[in-house]
Amino acid sequence: MKSFFFYFLKTFKDIKRFSAVFTTLVLGAILYGFFYPTAYKAQQAEDLPIIIVDQDQSALSHQIINTIQSNPNIRIAHVTSNFLEAQQQVQTQKADAILLLPEHLSSDLLADPKNTGVGLYISSAYLIRVKQIASGLASSLEYVIQNHLERFGKVSHFHPKLPIHQIPLFNPLSGYGSYIFPSVAPLIVHQTILLGVGMLIAGYREKLVWRPKSKEFFGFFASIFTIGCLACLYLFGFIFWLYDYPRGGNFWGMLLAVPIFIGCIVSLSMFVATFFDMPERVGHVLVPTSIVLFLLSGTSWPLQSMPLPLQWLSLCLPSTHAIQMFVQLNQMGVPTLIILPKLIFLSLTGILFLILAYIRLKNK
Repeated sequence: MKSFFFYFLKTFKDIKRFSAVFTTLVLGAILYGFFYPTAYKAQQAEDLPIIIVDQDQSALSHQIINTIQSNPNIRIAHVTSNFLEAQQQVQTQKADAILLLPEHLSSDLLADPKNTGVGLYISSAYLIRVKQIASGLASSLEYVIQNHLERFGKVSHFHPKLPIHQIPLFNPLSGYGSYIFPSVAPLIVHQTILLGVGMLIAGYREKLVWRPKSKEFFGFFASIFTIGCLACLYLFGFIFWLYDYPRGGNFWGMLLAVPIFIGCIVSLSMFVATFFDMPERVGHVLVPTSIVLFLLSGTSWPLQSMPLPLQWLSLCLPSTHAIQMFVQLNQMGVPTLIILPKLIFLSLTGILFLILAYIRLKNK
């Protein structure tokens, strides 16, 4: 037992001694936890530029434009009567959307409101961001049209339908930060451990033929395991609280899932590290995988919309199961029984990679 704790503490000393490993493995989660959500602190995009194509040139269209100008989410970049000119502005990314107020809008609204068309064209380059344009324009148009119809109530028998109220269940602020960071947080822990362990073991192997004894192997594992668990609790607890993200949905389920997830990732990292001969190669190869792993998690794009080979690949990745699992536990508050298949997958995968890492390091 003494030799186990000796290697347990020795690993911490080695991490502190290798500045690149310390920065990645320890400071990485701390700094990412502070700086990554800062970019999305406003939660919702503001001052989004739009082009208004006013072909009606009536008192109603001018009232709509004046009302839209008071909306903080939207900035009117240009008002024109030429739709092709507005389309070119969106294609060159000088604006995010086009609002088309067609000819005879005012008269058509009173004559036959159901056949009145107001066109809204949104750029698909940043769908999450420009959703604010749709909601902002909808509220502005609804307000102006209701006032206009009330003034001419004797002329028109049309009554606007009651608006649909969207109530988000698991992201009450409907913000981008509270949507994206809970999914990114497990990946931050995943990648910092993968890179840190890879550089540390590659550094050992660069200086000597590192064939750890059993106690040294598990002492190394336990030290990284401790760092990973603390990083998860720091992100899922303090950082979620600091930025007021949805949290604590299933607290006890999260406490159960964290050690299983970390054990799997540490085992995977130790196995992957055996394929590198120097620390520099670890960063060259593994850093670009962050984008791929996040894409295959199903957060930025539904897995069901991906080709079948990518769906099968995503189901083989521990990161996919971990990201989905912690969003379910922390934000949705699902019962632990629902994420049990993910826990079993991570447990079996962790045991498999731990055995493979032990065999490769002992043989090499």
